[in-house]
Amino acid sequence: MKRAAFLLLLALAVLVPRPSFAQDIEAAINALGQGSFNERTSAANALAQTGDQRAVPVLKALGDRELYLRKADNKVFIGRTVSGTVTLIDPVTGKEAGVSTGGDIEGVKVNNALRRTIEALLGGLTLLSSDPAVRRDAATAMFNQPDPEALGTLDAAIAKETDPAIKAKMDEARAAAVLKSSRPDAEKIAAVKILGARGDQASLSLLQNLEASAQGDLKAAAAEAIEDVSGALALWNNVQNLWYGISLGSVLLLAAIGLAITFGVMGVINMAHGEMVMIGAYTTFFVQELFRAHAPEAFDYSLFVALPAAFAVAGLVGIAMERGIIRFLYGRPLETLLATWGISLMLQQTVRSLFGPSNREVGTPSWMSGTVEITNGLTLTSNRIAIVVFTAIVFIALMLVMRFTRFGLQMRAVTQNRPMANSVGIRSGWVDAMTFGLGSAIAGVAGVALSQIDNVSPNLGQSYIIDSFLVVVFGGVGNLWGTLVGAMSLGILNKFLEPWAGAVLGKILILVMVILFIQRRPRGLFALKGRSVEA
Repeated sequence: MKRAAFLLLLALAVLVPRPSFAQDIEAAINALGQGSFNERTSAANALAQTGDQRAVPVLKALGDRELYLRKADNKVFIGRTVSGTVTLIDPVTGKEAGVSTGGDIEGVKVNNALRRTIEALLGGLTLLSSDPAVRRDAATAMFNQPDPEALGTLDAAIAKETDPAIKAKMDEARAAAVLKSSRPDAEKIAAVKILGARGDQASLSLLQNLEASAQGDLKAAAAEAIEDVSGALALWNNVQNLWYGISLGSVLLLAAIGLAITFGVMGVINMAHGEMVMIGAYTTFFVQELFRAHAPEAFDYSLFVALPAAFAVAGLVGIAMERGIIRFLYGRPLETLLATWGISLMLQQTVRSLFGPSNREVGTPSWMSGTVEITNGLTLTSNRIAIVVFTAIVFIALMLVMRFTRFGLQMRAVTQNRPMANSVGIRSGWVDAMTFGLGSAIAGVAGVALSQIDNVSPNLGQSYIIDSFLVVVFGGVGNLWGTLVGAMSLGILNKFLEPWAGAVLGKILILVMVILFIQRRPRGLFALKGRSVEA
């Protein structure tokens, strides 16, 4: 109770207008290095009572044993230890104050009681910070570690808070602390309603712990809230699985869309398609290494350079494959399959020779890092959102090329009736080369995206080649809309089967379903039309 009363007085002291304590902050900090543990506790309390935000890093350093006393003048500094030397930082100005090897300084010691006091003081100071982000983080931390003795500080902070979102987080932190306190049941029932409205897994754990020990109306209120939260979590879990399925479907679409073009137009079973994805990923790594070496300040823009680079490199490799080997094997699918499989092995070994067999680190730009919280039960990662949006852009761009360009018209003509296309002057050999190059280039672009969510290694493409063929065959060979529907269907189905059947069995079930479907519809969901394809 004494500690709670002190925290309340501390919060009120910070709220009440008072003269500047800038002149006292240095003396209050230096007092932390003197006397017994009890005297240091009193000094920490006095420092917190100033309400000065410069006290926050000092108290954190004290709790982390990073506060040092310089013996010559009894001044206290924050210390950062590197390679056996301690860089001293002035706690008032934040500037470096020299380097010590340890002989002229000594660490300020703390015990468990002092450390607990520091944690409580930091909670009060950060809740009353002028920085909204600091207050939000403090409220989140106090919710995760509810402390009944912090109720006074929370009440004072809630009374002052003007931001509705931060105030709601403080209310939730207060509710969590109330459940662990000896407050009356009526107040705890009100706290149960707040946590029930929050509706996440952390709230559910707190409510379940309460229900196990509560009696009467409080137990009934907790049980009702648990039922509501469980229902909400089940709903958001399904939404999360749907999002994961769309995300996986986007990855499959990126990997398969190039294959759909080459397989549909040329009828070539390209077992080296996965290696085009790998080439795109390694191109991204190479571009990022150039940025790290020559323009580290512009690293966030490296992907905008890697995208056209991967498109060009993978496209040129694809054209070279078609002109050098594949064009001599048209009409012989088995030999084409074996030849492209051999090319895939050669490309893998080439990458191993150039970059080594181990995984390579591809950095994520700051604008693709972090998460986006939709609700307390649904959080989306920024890199997955970026990939879904990027996939949509690539798909739309490819549809426009197929529909509104001369090359797209010729590609569709060759797909539907190659002899007739030749008879009207379309150079089907040129179309084949450019089509194979375009499909390979899109696979390279897919490698740029996959490098942000998967390991970049010589075996990267092998992870997606089978799934890509499944998507193409299921959706309809050569049909982009079929590829889109097939990728999304298989991605979503896979994510809903995984929790029930496991990752391996889920893939087996999907494979069986696709085989049974192809038995009924051999041309897939969306079959191409034309004399050649119908022959």
